[in-house]
Amino acid sequence: NNKGVHSSADRTPACGAGGRRFDSCWTHMNLSTLVTTIPYIGEFYQKKLAKLGIITVENLLLHLPHRYEDFSASVRIADIKPGKNYTVRATVLKIENKSVFKKKIVLTQAKINDGTATIDVVWFNQPYLINSVSKGEDFFFSGKAGNRGKKFCLLNPIIEKISKQPIHTGRMVSIYPETKGLSSKWLRFVIKNLLDRVKNSIPEPLPRKILEEHKLMKKSDALKAIHFPSSPKEAKEAKRRISFEQIFLIQLSVLEEKIRISREKTSSIPIDVKAAQKLVSLLPFKLTDAQRKSAWQILKDMEKTYPMNRLLEGDVGSGKTVVAAIAIANAIKSGYQAAFMVPTEVLAKQHFSEVFKILKGFKMNIGLLTGKEDKYYSHKLRSDSIEISRKKLLEKVLNGDIDLLIGTHTLIQDKVKFKNLALVVLDEQHRFGIKQRRKLVSREKGEEIRIPHLLSMTATPIPRTLALSIYGDLDLSLIDQSPKGRKKITTKIILPKDREVAYSFIQEELKKGRQAFIICPRIDSPNDEEKKSRWSKAKAVKDEHERLSKDIFPGFSLGLMHGKLKIKEKEKVMNDFRRKKTDILVSTSVVEVGIDVPNATVMMVEGADRFGLAQLHQLRGRVGRGDHQSHCFLIPESFSDKTKKRLNAILKSNNGFELSEKDLELRGPGDFLGKRQWGVPDTVMGSLGDLELVQSARNAAKNILENDSSLKRHPLLRVKANELRKKMHLE
Repeated sequence: NNKGVHSSADRTPACGAGGRRFDSCWTHMNLSTLVTTIPYIGEFYQKKLAKLGIITVENLLLHLPHRYEDFSASVRIADIKPGKNYTVRATVLKIENKSVFKKKIVLTQAKINDGTATIDVVWFNQPYLINSVSKGEDFFFSGKAGNRGKKFCLLNPIIEKISKQPIHTGRMVSIYPETKGLSSKWLRFVIKNLLDRVKNSIPEPLPRKILEEHKLMKKSDALKAIHFPSSPKEAKEAKRRISFEQIFLIQLSVLEEKIRISREKTSSIPIDVKAAQKLVSLLPFKLTDAQRKSAWQILKDMEKTYPMNRLLEGDVGSGKTVVAAIAIANAIKSGYQAAFMVPTEVLAKQHFSEVFKILKGFKMNIGLLTGKEDKYYSHKLRSDSIEISRKKLLEKVLNGDIDLLIGTHTLIQDKVKFKNLALVVLDEQHRFGIKQRRKLVSREKGEEIRIPHLLSMTATPIPRTLALSIYGDLDLSLIDQSPKGRKKITTKIILPKDREVAYSFIQEELKKGRQAFIICPRIDSPNDEEKKSRWSKAKAVKDEHERLSKDIFPGFSLGLMHGKLKIKEKEKVMNDFRRKKTDILVSTSVVEVGIDVPNATVMMVEGADRFGLAQLHQLRGRVGRGDHQSHCFLIPESFSDKTKKRLNAILKSNNGFELSEKDLELRGPGDFLGKRQWGVPDTVMGSLGDLELVQSARNAAKNILENDSSLKRHPLLRVKANELRKKMHLE
């Protein structure tokens, strides 16, 4: 052990605090150096670091603290009171190990004195301390004062040999996101050694003008200050500096992509007003003003000579598909082809049916391409559609005989080529770069490539700060109105002990001929490892389906839906539910997007506290799509103040845009965006909710690109922006 550095969590890596052998290992180390080459980080720690996504020195330095323990104020032992954290500087009078056989633990007990008083110190299951801490030695002790039995003592304090620059005590101490076997104390030790040796070789990516204009620290100073701050103010400034850089790089990437797209060639599609008016006149409902405005913005974009890159945001059931159909009809009427890509085969078939109904009044040929099934509709056919071989379908696409091709990611396979593709519509996938669009286009040798226009759609409203940063390369159209006449869904929080009330209500609805969804957070029962975590309480959909079928709804038919089912199985389950062959669909959140069953009037969500507000709003939107009054029951596993605050927000609002802002405020961007974090630290992700910081970084990025659009005069920024672009799938 490194004598004098210990904590209640684990042992410090077996390395000396200095010496020629240690220092010689750090030669030529820089930010891109792999952590596997860092002295004394063996295979055990390498695996733990990899689990946290830490591969390089830069990854390790950007593994930022998520909070701090303030041990900066050293006090006299005589002044210590129970219940607070303290740092004392004292001498060890006595230390010994004692086994407690009944509880199978080892206590390490010591007495310490600082000249004002003596106090007992107790550590649990750290017998190795006795080999490194000797009677008569002086240490910093930082920990909580409390009672153990009748004795007043310091409990599990961090201790450190007294030095001029303590790492673990006597200061603000960093607490990091951890994993089993990798503690904050270990990370502090390694990061301190790293910073001492590489601080002079940390490049500064931000131009001096930006640093001065926005009053930012140098990167090397900020990294030192965020890991080992001298005060809360310094920690805050360091976080602001690192967050600014990361957000600035995101802005550079998306704005540079916007410039790149504006330089591409596309097919300019004139607006066919008569075709649009005909389509609207054939609809069984009247378009909202928001739908009309969005459709016009899209059609105007399609007139341009460079590709449209637009995101259509609309709340659940706001009518995005109709707006997309207007754009598709306009492209086809001008002699071009369109492609419509969706995330799942179930949704592909649903869109095939829905879009077919909308465009049926036009002379169009529509194809369906999925992993398992291919269909073809022609206005010349007497039937709605026929099955067709993959080979024939692809031939028709290449020859231009199919005007609209609907499918999953199979659309971007190399074999799929369009004769004259001018519009790509994506559902719930916002990233589809130039390279992907270029793959779809067939061209003769030497012929100029024309990139198709892109319309992305999402039912998850995006908060303003994320729209400015993460999706800054996309122009936005908002459908912020619901169709007239739609009834508001009644939403209630039901505690677990009152679950039977919800079951009784569902039974009454089923007797009226209605249907219900019951959502569970997980698929299978927890394994042995998960039984130790909070996931052990989460209801598994397979178990619930069996229990509900036998004990709660024995006279009704229950379907089972989850992500592990095969495509054919999912289709059968959904078709049975749509056709009312099953009364209740017990499912995971896989049904949150695009499922349309007008007869379903109850949505019951188990473990509602495990879902984000946006996701709960999406699930709620699966009901209320018919003429009957619908209901949503949210059943949390626990009802803490935080859960109460979040769930009350969804009770008060039926507006997805309001809820997305609240979700961002309460959960942060990391949870809002799911796992897709592009290597950006969680601490920085939290700053994506800071509108002022996001706008400042965006303006700085704009100014750079206005004077240096290809970043030739800023080579380090160009490298960083290119790396981030790949992670964000902008290409």
